[in-house]
Amino acid sequence: MRTLSKSKIIAFRQCPKRMWLEIHRPELRDDSASERVFAIGNQVGDVARAIYDDGTGSLVDIDELGFERAFQYSVDLLVASAGPVFEAGFKAGGALAFADVMIPSASGKSWSMIEVKSSTSVKDYHRDDVAVQSYVAKAQGLELDSVKLAHVNNAFVYQGDGDYHGLLAEADLTSEAMSRHAEVEEWITGAQQTVALKDEPEVATGCHCEKPFACPFKAHCFADKEQVEFPLSSLPRIGSSKRDSLESAGYFDLREVPDAHLNDQQRRVKHHSISGEAYFDQQGASACLSGLGFPAYFLDFETIMFGVPIWKGTRPYQQIPYQFSLHRVGGKGETEHTEFLDLTGNDPSERMAQCLVDQCGVSGPVFAYNASFEIRVMRELATRFPDYADGLHAIIDRVLDLLPVARDYYYHPDQHGSWSIKAVLPCACPDLSYGDLVGVADGNMAGDAYLEAIDPGTNAVRKKQIDYQLREYCKLDTWAMVRLWQFFRGV
Repeated sequence: MRTLSKSKIIAFRQCPKRMWLEIHRPELRDDSASERVFAIGNQVGDVARAIYDDGTGSLVDIDELGFERAFQYSVDLLVASAGPVFEAGFKAGGALAFADVMIPSASGKSWSMIEVKSSTSVKDYHRDDVAVQSYVAKAQGLELDSVKLAHVNNAFVYQGDGDYHGLLAEADLTSEAMSRHAEVEEWITGAQQTVALKDEPEVATGCHCEKPFACPFKAHCFADKEQVEFPLSSLPRIGSSKRDSLESAGYFDLREVPDAHLNDQQRRVKHHSISGEAYFDQQGASACLSGLGFPAYFLDFETIMFGVPIWKGTRPYQQIPYQFSLHRVGGKGETEHTEFLDLTGNDPSERMAQCLVDQCGVSGPVFAYNASFEIRVMRELATRFPDYADGLHAIIDRVLDLLPVARDYYYHPDQHGSWSIKAVLPCACPDLSYGDLVGVADGNMAGDAYLEAIDPGTNAVRKKQIDYQLREYCKLDTWAMVRLWQFFRGV
């Protein structure tokens, strides 16, 4: 019988086929979407060790020791009960698991198990996680006083000097975890039976391909499915349950779905997907944008989030702006571009606030695309830096959103149900394309480039290259808004 890791058992819970593929066809995995999540998890784990270590803690380093020595070293440490143990390994009952934190009781005869997560709340799959982990520990013969899950407290404000006490909040899941051990035995049995299959199990694709995690084998599972030009996923705001219901009824192409199942916006998408022609109410769009005055400004931010905040006065997962692009269009059509970018590695927020107030003038509309984001960023800047609050709130009062104009008055079949600026721009303004950018072409790439740029190990040549790529990307975001604004106005 194969001994299955906790992660394999959790994968089985999501989809038996996923677990089988992880073991028998690991070369088919695509983990690119998970790398950023893993990095944040590692940061939170490092901080947790600092928080829970009273000076007597020991780390079981599996990379250094290997599996078998790690399990033996874990047993030795748990028997000695000399202090906290980090990454202790357990193996019993056909499964294995590693606990983030083990805290000995005063008597040294029992333990408190703490699983650390980088999320800001307890998720359902976390409950499965601690149920498996506590089951394996108990099956090995360990006495547990409590089973807790420590997650990030997003109300924590970092005060600097490396002090992260208060970053983690604990949820006691002892009773629930212990009561589910019979379930865990069934999961392990089912997983063992699945692993023993010669061929991969047949499991239909569905919402489980995305929940609770995006499956790294999606490309493999969808490769054999007939490719539909206009899949149901291109219907705006359809929801996974409704999509599954329609697919169960035999509808896979949105053009085949009866109108009775669709709302007005979805029917518009369907009808123009059938005709192949764009919908454009230019008169309506122009009316929304007329009489707003000049100069007109076009604003876009790039932000970064840290699960473990690195700058004083910031919170976990707070969106910190490090860059903005601002295009200004005068009454005669003349354009001017200004920008801000800070790659020093210091908190860019206050300088950003000052520069923004200086550059946005005192009159004229300030356009954004999906403006709630820009408004939220400016409100947080105003809260943090009262000296600039009046100026920032004055800008907020002038903000207008181009997204509703696009959504209400324009649709092209090539948008495939999306009104993101990257979907609308090539349809309305085909001479512009994010595909022409080098190095940084979307928000995730921008965030990764920023982190690389502020890393002390990044050399000056590479940093200069990143600086240029970030400026070109953010500049295109606001130039794209200018062009769409002109397009909607019929200019």
